[in-house]
Amino acid sequence: MKLAVEVVKSFGVFRLAAAFSSAGDRLGIFGESGSGKSTLVNLLAGTMPPDEGAIFLDDECLFSREKGINVPPEKRRIAIVFQHPHLFPHLSVRGNLLYGYKRCAPENRRIDLESVAGILKLEGLLERGVNNLSGGEKQRVAIGRAILSNPRLLLMDEPLSALDDELKFQIIPYLKGVCEEFGIPFIFISHSMTEMRLMAERVIVFEKGRIVQQATADQLARLRMPTSQVGYINLLKLGPPRQVDGLYAYSWGGGELLLSFPVRRPDSLIELSSKDIILFKRHPEAISSRNLLRCRVVATFEAGNRTGVEMDCGGERLIAEVARQAAVELEICAGGELFAAIKASAFRELG
Repeated sequence: MKLAVEVVKSFGVFRLAAAFSSAGDRLGIFGESGSGKSTLVNLLAGTMPPDEGAIFLDDECLFSREKGINVPPEKRRIAIVFQHPHLFPHLSVRGNLLYGYKRCAPENRRIDLESVAGILKLEGLLERGVNNLSGGEKQRVAIGRAILSNPRLLLMDEPLSALDDELKFQIIPYLKGVCEEFGIPFIFISHSMTEMRLMAERVIVFEKGRIVQQATADQLARLRMPTSQVGYINLLKLGPPRQVDGLYAYSWGGGELLLSFPVRRPDSLIELSSKDIILFKRHPEAISSRNLLRCRVVATFEAGNRTGVEMDCGGERLIAEVARQAAVELEICAGGELFAAIKASAFRELG
């Protein structure tokens, strides 16, 4: 996907002024409520025109105030998944899924109902009324309906924010899987840093109608570490468990991590804050933390008055943070060895 945007849109005292270009299939738009994210979605989709500027998608001009071009929404082949499913209550799951497909030009119909229903695990729900679905099932139907319109670009405007944590992290694999399977580029809009890191490659940050940062999702998480209450969140994938003295041992990094709880789903991600990792220069004689990892420092980075420490722990990566003075006292530098202590209760399952 090649996207070039230079637009201005005003609503009373609010003014969106954005200029950027992007080449890639997984773009993130990040910002707090009122920063202009949803306004940008409407401008791209064509549901409202910019006051000034131009929009190009894959070298096709979708809008140009100067040239008098404004391709109507139905001709742009851009689909939207909203925060709420907005399903048609009088239609079955099958009817909702096929709504956009039937309105798609035959020459553009390369994605079929059976394939989408299989990936989204909707095969057994096709004849059901949408009022008899769970929140997660409704959102999967909304995703399928958008995909079956066979778009060349999918806009996802806070598609997970109405779901609880358990549901949203179950939906993410479906979102990524269906877009990857059919090669559909997407723009993912959210105010959640964790969602950004799971969905997007490149991220554009909006604040009060303006672009203030552009970075990879991981770079952005590192940059925001000093102002985040939870620090940098490490996302871990754990192996099979075994029970040890009331704790649960999971294979990770060539060894094991001890957690205070059993992971509910084998495909779950586990989060660990950089703030919950204590670093030692030498092996401590005694410690209450149940996890003590021998790690090699890969790199350090400055984040406000903190120092981020990227470590290799048996082939897996962890990022911890310490005060700058502590980094000096521990003589932390690339190539050095550290011991990382982590409480068994410091981990949290996503989803």
